[in-house]
Amino acid sequence: MKKAIFTFILIIIIYNIIGNVMVEANVIPDDAIRVRVIANSNTKYDQEIKMQVKDVLENDMYKLLKDTKNVDEARNIIKNNIPNVEDDIYNFLQEKDYKLPFNINFGLNYFPEKEFKGITYKEGYYESVVVTLGEGLGDNWWCVLFPPLCMIEAEESTDVEYTTMVKTIIDKYF
Repeated sequence: MKKAIFTFILIIIIYNIIGNVMVEANVIPDDAIRVRVIANSNTKYDQEIKMQVKDVLENDMYKLLKDTKNVDEARNIIKNNIPNVEDDIYNFLQEKDYKLPFNINFGLNYFPEKEFKGITYKEGYYESVVVTLGEGLGDNWWCVLFPPLCMIEAEESTDVEYTTMVKTIIDKYF
């Protein structure tokens, strides 16, 4: 019985250690460059346009940054290509007959606090590319451009859930 209790406690300790390491792996680096698209409003149409603009932006940024090795190189590539990205978004919105203006800004931009997959990301001003559609009063989408977390997420065709053997055993028996 003592052996079983000891084993159980050991499993709990290992599970907590591994869990904390996995959470730390999801922390955004301080020198990351984020991306954000803010919808005009929360109407279904404005939210759909936001997601389509996100796709255009993600596609452009993937092409630009896919071989980038460091944040300084990423920063220069983004800065030099903002007019091209702006043209692509403009052309897309024209095709969709979207009449409201938009703004694209690369610099320090405000991000509200957000919880995603069990992790809380703090509010603050972060280096980022922000596209604001119309009045920018709707829900937003955001991710990390560099390191390329969005590109990795965009390339995945299925949702993958990572787990540990210890967690699997605990879930199975307890």
